[in-house]
Amino acid sequence: MNKPQLASAKGEKSVMSEEVGMQEMVTLKTIAETLNTSNDLNFMLDTVVGKLLELTGLTAGWMFLINERGDYTCVSDYNLPPALLRKDKEPMRTGTCWCVNRFKDGRLNHAVNIINCKRLEDAVEFQWGDTHDITHHATVPLRSGDQMLGLLNVAAPAKEHFSDSELALLQGVAYQIGSAMERMRLYRAEQQRADLYAKLGEFSTALGLAVNGCSNSDAFSLKVVQLLGQHYDWPFAAMIQQRNGIFVLQAVYAEDQVRTLSSALVSSEVANHMDRVIHSHRATSLSAIEIAEIFTLCEPDPTTNSIASGIGVPLPYHTPGETGILVIGIGTADPAQADREVLEALAEHIAASWESLKLAENRRELARLEERNRLARDLHDSVNQILFSLSLTAKGAESMLSGSEQLHPAAEAMKDIRSLSQEALKEMRALIMQLRPAGLEAGLLHALQEYGTSQGLQVVVDRTGMRSIPRNIEEALWRIGQEALNNIRKHADVPTAEVTLKLNDHEVVFTITDQGIGGAKRPKASSGGSLGLSIMKERAESLGGRLEIVSSSRKGTTVTAVIPLPFESV
Repeated sequence: MNKPQLASAKGEKSVMSEEVGMQEMVTLKTIAETLNTSNDLNFMLDTVVGKLLELTGLTAGWMFLINERGDYTCVSDYNLPPALLRKDKEPMRTGTCWCVNRFKDGRLNHAVNIINCKRLEDAVEFQWGDTHDITHHATVPLRSGDQMLGLLNVAAPAKEHFSDSELALLQGVAYQIGSAMERMRLYRAEQQRADLYAKLGEFSTALGLAVNGCSNSDAFSLKVVQLLGQHYDWPFAAMIQQRNGIFVLQAVYAEDQVRTLSSALVSSEVANHMDRVIHSHRATSLSAIEIAEIFTLCEPDPTTNSIASGIGVPLPYHTPGETGILVIGIGTADPAQADREVLEALAEHIAASWESLKLAENRRELARLEERNRLARDLHDSVNQILFSLSLTAKGAESMLSGSEQLHPAAEAMKDIRSLSQEALKEMRALIMQLRPAGLEAGLLHALQEYGTSQGLQVVVDRTGMRSIPRNIEEALWRIGQEALNNIRKHADVPTAEVTLKLNDHEVVFTITDQGIGGAKRPKASSGGSLGLSIMKERAESLGGRLEIVSSSRKGTTVTAVIPLPFESV
C-alpha cells in the first residue's frame, strides 16, 4: 500500500473512531438524562433498558437485582424471546445460571461475554418456545461504589461476541444505573423516614390523649398496640413485660386485630430473645422464626406469611422493677435503618407515657390519702366530739339519778346510753385510725403494734428478710392487719396477737395469728357473712395475691396474705 492509500485508510479509521466515540457519548448522555426522569425504580429501569437497546442496536435485555443472601429478582426486561416468557416468565424467576453464580462468588467484577446463556440453552433443550435466535449475551455487574447491586444482560439475534469497546460502553452505562439506583434507594429511605416520623407525631398525640383512660399496665399495652396498628403499616406488634424475672406477653396486634394476653407466659426460647434485646439497650433485629415463636402464644395463632423479619426494642422505664419490650414484625427480610430509628423513638414516647400514667396514679393516690385525712379530721372534730360529750352527759345524768334515795327508772337507761356511747366512741376512733394510718411512716409492724395497743391488744411482731415494700402493698397489708386485729379484739377473747412479715425477692408473706377461741364465731369470707373478711380478700387479690384464713375451735385463727413483689435489685 502506498503512502497516499495508507494515509487515506488512517483517516477513515480516525473518522470511524470519532463517530464511535461520539455515539458512545450520545449514548451515555441519553442514558444519564433517562435516569433522571423518574424516582420510580421499576419505571426508570424499564425505560433505561429500552433506551440502551435502541441506542446500541441490540434487541433484548434484562436486569437482575441480587441481595446479600444471593436471592435474585428480575426487576426489568425488554423484548424477551417467547421462550423466556412462558408461565409468567418462570425461566427468569427460577433456576440458576453462570452469570448469577459468578456474581454470588464475587468473581464478576466487570462486563464480560457469556459464551452460552444457560436459560436459553434450557429453553432449546426443553422446547419452551422461540428464542429469536439468541444464544449469547453480555453481562455487566451493577454497582454503586463497593456495593454490588445486580446484573445487566443484553443480547441480539446471532450475536455471539461483544467487542471491548461495546463492553466498556455497557460498563459505563452500568455505573450510571448503579449510581441512580443508590440515589433512588437513599431517596426512598428518606421518604420512608419522613413518613414514619410524621406518623410518630400522630401516634404520640393519640397515645397522650388515651393514656389517662388506662387503669393498669395491661390496658396501657393494649392501647399501645392498637394505636401502632392504626398508625403504622407493620403487620405485627407486641408488648412484652418482665415481671419478677418472668416475661409475660401482654398484648398483640396481628391480622388487624388486637389481642389481650396478660396471662401468656413466654417460652424459654422467646425469653432468651427478649434478654438479648434488653441487654443490647437498642433496636435489635429478630428473625422471622423468632417472631413466629411469639405468635405461638396467641390464640388463635395468626398467620406469619406476611412477616419476613422483626425488630425488638427495650422500653426505657424509670420505674424500679418495670421492664418492657416492644416487638414489631415487618414484611421485608432486612429491616430498614429508618424502622430502627423510629422504633427507638417510639420506645422513648411509650416510656414517657407510661411514666405519665404512673405519675397520674400517684396523684390519684395522694388525692385519696388527702381525702381520707380530711374525713378523719372532720369525724374527729365533729362526730367524735359529739359522742364524747354524749358519754359525759350520760355519765352525769346517771350520777344524779343514782344519788336519790330510790333508784330512778331512767338511771339504768342512762347507764346503757353511757355504755353505748363509749363503745361508739371507741369504734369511731378505730375508724379514724383506719382513715388516717398515723405512724405507718415508722414501718408497717410498728404501726400495727401501736394500733393493737390502742385496741387493748399486745402485738408481738417478727420480720424476716430485708427489702423495700411498695407503698400500695404496704398500705394494703396495713388495712388487712387492722381488720385482723379488730376481729381478734371482738371475737378471739385473748389479749395478745402475733404478726409476722416474711420478705423474699418475689413475694411478701404477711401472717396474723391468735390463740383465741377460733372457728365457732368466725364468719367465712366466702359466705358473705363478714364484709370485713371479704374486703381483706379483695385487697390481696387486687394486688395479684391471695388471702387464706385458717380457724379451728379453741386453737385460734391464722390470717395469711401472700402478695407478689415487683423485681428490684436487693
